[in-house]
Order: sequence, then C-alpha cells, then structure tokens
Amino acid sequence: MTTPTSPTSSPTSSGTPDGADAAVPPRDFPVRRGCPFAAPAEYEALRTDDPVARVTLPTKREAWVVSRYDDVRELLSDPRVSADIRRPNFPALGEGEQEAGARFRPFIRTDAPEHTKYRRMLLPVFTVRQVRAMRPAVQARVDEILDDMLAAGGPTDFVSAYANAVSTSVICELLGIPRENLEFFRDVTRISGSRHSTAEQVSEALGGLFGLLAGLVAERRDEPRDDLISQLVTDHLITGNVTTDQLLSTLGITINAGRETTTSMIALSTLLLLDRPELGEELRRDPSLVPAAVDELLRVLSVADSIPLRVAVEDIELSGRTVPADDGVIALLAGANHDPEQFDDPERVDFHRTDNHHVAFGYGVHQCVGQHLARLELEIALGTLLRRVPTLRLAGDRDDVTFKHDSATFGLEELMVTW
Repeated sequence: MTTPTSPTSSPTSSGTPDGADAAVPPRDFPVRRGCPFAAPAEYEALRTDDPVARVTLPTKREAWVVSRYDDVRELLSDPRVSADIRRPNFPALGEGEQEAGARFRPFIRTDAPEHTKYRRMLLPVFTVRQVRAMRPAVQARVDEILDDMLAAGGPTDFVSAYANAVSTSVICELLGIPRENLEFFRDVTRISGSRHSTAEQVSEALGGLFGLLAGLVAERRDEPRDDLISQLVTDHLITGNVTTDQLLSTLGITINAGRETTTSMIALSTLLLLDRPELGEELRRDPSLVPAAVDELLRVLSVADSIPLRVAVEDIELSGRTVPADDGVIALLAGANHDPEQFDDPERVDFHRTDNHHVAFGYGVHQCVGQHLARLELEIALGTLLRRVPTLRLAGDRDDVTFKHDSATFGLEELMVTW
C-alpha cells in the first residue's frame, strides 16, 4: 500500500483519469432518483453503454463509477482497491467528508490490518445467534415506540416518531447510551452525512458525539455494565488493544451507520407500502413473508447506493476497461441491485423472489458488520406496523413528501402520516 498523503491533494495532473478517453466528457455524479423506489434511470444506460464510466464529483475531482452486478462484486472483493480515506484521489462526495474522515478515521474508511482489527472487535456482537437473542428486547421497544406514537395522535412525522426512534433506540440500548435525546443522533448524522457540510461543520457535529461517548467510556472504566461500550472498554481499551480515540471513532461510526440506513429503510419501505397497498395486504395475509420482503426491499431501495468509495491501488480491468492505479472508483449498489442480468424484472417488487443475492449491505471484507441486526429491526418495525396500524395513511399530498437527495444515504426528510 502506498503511503497516505494529504486529503487536499489534487487529482491526476491531467485532470482526467489516466487511460480514459479524453474525447468523452465525464458525466456529473451523483444523479438524482426520479422514482424513490428505483435506481436512477441513468444507471440502466450506464450498465448497457458505459459500465465503467468517468464522472465528475461535487468536489470537482474525477473518478469512475461501476454499475454492473458482476463488476461491483468483483471490485469490492478485489485486494487491489483501497478504502483508505486518506488517499489523495479518494472519491469523497461531500465537501468536508475527506478532511473530517482523515481526522476521525472511521474504520469503514480504512484497510487491513487496521480495518480487520476493528471489525473483529464488533463481529461477536452481531452474529446471527447474538442478534436472534435480541428479538424480544427489540420487539418490546418497537411496541413501546408505536404505543407512544398512537397515543400522541396524528398527523405526525413518521420519520421522527417511528423510523428514527426505532433505529436509534435499538443501537443506543445495545451500546448502553441513554436515549433521552434521539433527535441529537439524527442531527449528527444529518450534518456529517450531508454532501454540503464543510469539514468544520462535520468536525463540530462529530465532536459533540465523541464528547458524549468519551464521558460514557470514562464511566464504564470505573463501573462496567452489561452493554457494548463496557465490553469494548474491558476487552480492548484497558488491555491496550485500542486507544481512547480509536474506540470513540469505532463507537461513532457504529452509531451513525447503524441508525441512519435503518431509519431510511423503515421510512422509505413504509412509503412504498402506502403507495402500493396490495403489497402491504400481501404481508398481512402471510406474515411469514416478512423476512423475504425485507431483503427484497433492501434490494429495490438500495439506500446506501454510493457508500462503497474506493481507490485503485493497481490498474484494474472491469468490463474491458481499465481503472488506472490511484484513481477513485465508486461501486453503485443500486446499479448492481437493478441489473437485469442478475435479477429478473429488477424494477418489480417481488416478495417471492428466490436467490436474492443483493449487495445492499456491500460486498467483500467491508460488507456491513451489522446487517443481521438491520434485518431484525426492519422485520420487527415493518411487521409490527402492518399488524397494529392497518389504517396508516399519508396526511397531506403525496407530492409534499420530501426526500434526502444530497445525503450519503437516500431516504426521507419527513413523512407526515395519520391513521
């Protein structure tokens, strides 16, 4: 691996990725979704005509995007790509993302052996067996949140009252964080995940989160409890396996990643079921379909579409085109998950789809460590909502629903509902 350099370094001196066809101007990226329940329409043209395409990012840096299912999986499992955010041509999509990332070092933006160490710290907590044991507690919390929402009455913002409350409560209780202010964590993610936030704004938001976590880590040193923070403090901080800053960074990304994608999935899935009531009725008639429905919704919605940001360490050939060493490259998860070569009639929402090997959680060594917990939360949150609130409906005009087009994770800003 080459030595990381300043995140403010410029792209290749020519301004064009080496080996690219200079006669073909790069496309602007990212592109907005026309339908919230599908990949951007441009992805189909990319897969067909330009599956490894040059793009210009909001930072004015150039990179490549990969849109075919096979290419995405090959790229994300290739040891010749790096996730290190400190590399000069890291394809950050936000103004302050790379500078703040280089400072706080989230482990998802690192390579082995650093990434391996942090991943192994968390893996024992997120096994299938451990997550299965969480089901009663998660169900109890979801019922409590839904009771509160129903008691307060509608209209209400579903994102805040239910989707964010569920995802944030679950991850906070797992770590052992008081849940007095769930909107605080949403605000941190809103700022740190926005493509328009400056490095100073991101650092301030994450600094507030790390300040809260630092206090809890200090408490757990003296009085361990039955929670994940205590476990990590006892097993890894006190033993010297990690520093306090490294532990805080690991906890911070676990919270941000763990709650944001799940919040978006709960809210966007609910909107889809409201738009297409026959799908909700299908799940009410046969609740055993809910696990398969969750995986199908993960595939179709692909809210973490452009999260896998990489830099080629060596020249890499995909679909007959070479991504040169040191160029940034982005694996489009929504492009892969809507590839008709892998999924028959990919735009159709089919809860009976078999062999649904989607890449909504990424692929390879950086595949989401918390995917089993995310599935559990989605199963319980959506299943409980369908069962207990069959009259849920939009409060207001469908055109007034606001989406997060400029965030690292696609989703809803607000969803006003009643019942």
